[in-house]
Amino acid sequence: MRVTRSTENKLREYLRIQHDTTLPRFDVMAALFREGGPLKMSELSKMLLVSNGNASTIVNRLEKDGLVTRTPMPTDRRVVMVDLTELGRTQFETQAKCHEAMINDIFSGLGHEDLDLIRDLLRRAEAAQRVE
Repeated sequence: MRVTRSTENKLREYLRIQHDTTLPRFDVMAALFREGGPLKMSELSKMLLVSNGNASTIVNRLEKDGLVTRTPMPTDRRVVMVDLTELGRTQFETQAKCHEAMINDIFSGLGHEDLDLIRDLLRRAEAAQRVE
């Protein structure tokens, strides 16, 4: 937990200072970027493991800044689709490159085998929790 908190704190500070953004905003944009197209708000919040209200608050701010669009589904206006704008995609790509460099720097003292082992152990721990 200490490593996780320390890493998150470094990333939060870096994103705040270098990109004038927050880690939750980055996470929302990353999920939308990975999807490559619009996502339902409910799918987005499920992917991020946050409530619909929490995701909506972040999306509201991103929409206000012109980084995402929100569109009601024509067949069910209660369902809202969210997607990155071109500006959002461009900003995210820049942020993602810098984010990757920061992660590489944070873990530069570990070799590929060490990082693979950590990843594999965390995946096994996650899978074991799903079984319980």
